This record gives sequence, structure tokens and C-alpha cells, in this order.
Amino acid sequence: MSSAPGPFAPPSERDVTRLVLENPLAWLVTAAAGDFAATPLPLRPVVGEQGEVLELLGHFARSNPHHDLVRRARPTLVLFQGPQGYVSSSWFRDRTRLPTWNYAYVQYVVDIEYTEDPAETERIMRDLVEAMEHDRPRAWSIEEAGPRYAQLVRGIIAFRARILDRRVKFKLGQDERAGEYEDIVQALGATDQRGLLEWMQRCNTARAGA
Repeated sequence: MSSAPGPFAPPSERDVTRLVLENPLAWLVTAAAGDFAATPLPLRPVVGEQGEVLELLGHFARSNPHHDLVRRARPTLVLFQGPQGYVSSSWFRDRTRLPTWNYAYVQYVVDIEYTEDPAETERIMRDLVEAMEHDRPRAWSIEEAGPRYAQLVRGIIAFRARILDRRVKFKLGQDERAGEYEDIVQALGATDQRGLLEWMQRCNTARAGA
């Protein structure tokens, strides 16, 4: 498994896992000769003792032909897009600086294994619902769907995605000179991009005032 070299490597495995947890809607892309499919799906990580992602759990709608292509053409690429945003040249005291874009992503190359086991499907679905409903006012539970749940769940096929390779890049201001980094932080603090600012600060803890 690999990460971006030099300054764009993630601070820790736990930060990679946090990106996945905070941005659960991933793109799954599968390609074969003359054919490909791309589907956005919410995925949940299985996390190891060191905070690392061990595998990913999810489900396809059976009506989605992508799941058939997965059987014929392995592996599949999974892309999680993390915090991102445009960095304007208007933010810099030195306006000869060119604009850029800050972002973080994690790509996993996976082998998807389907399950037809009702108990395993139930665990995967319940884990997703409980994670998405956590801390919501009047949080919803599967039980509230009543008999409809058993009918609807027959229309999906659950899976585990075994990780074969990983590519990570956290481009979040680590290569900026001190004054220019400070300009970006100050500008982001006055916008609604507080999430991007927080991630930049997490990746630049060695800087004064990061």
C-alpha cells in the first residue's frame, strides 16, 4: 500500500480512516475491455487495532448492472474524496502567486466479495444505518420500517471489499511558505470552508499557530 511521498503523506493511519468515516459516499469504478461502470455508494470501513482501514462494507442495488460487471472484471477502484477547496490568488499578500487547489483523497483497489447470507447482510445494513443516524434528532431505526424492510432488502446485494492496494494524497498546504500558509488560513477562517481549514491545520501541526 502506498501514500503520496514527501509532504503530502497523511499524518497518520487514523487520519486516513477519519477521512473515510467523514466522507462515506465513495465512487466505485470497474472497467473491462470495452465496458466500465461507476457508481456512488456509501461505504463503511472495518477498522483495525492501529486505526487502519482493513476492508470496506457496502451494498449494490440488484437492479444496478455494475454488480454483474464486478463479477466479470476485477479489481474495482474505490475513491473517497475528502476536504477540498479552491485557493485564490486574491488571498495572498504577494498577488503574483498563482491560485491552487487543496484537497485530500484516498483510493483503494479492492476485490469485492458478495454475500447472500441474510445475517451478514443484516449486519452490514444495520451498521450503515446506525452510523448515519448517530446523534441525529429523532434518529431513525430499521425496526421502524416494519415489514417493508424485509421486502426492500431483497432488492440489494451486500458485499465486503478486500483491500489490495491503497493510494493516498493529502495536499493541504504543507508545501506553502510560512507567510503564504498564514494567508490561506486567515482567508479560510473568514469563509464557510471551516472543514478544509481544520484539515489543513491537522496536517501542519509543526507550524506556529497551525
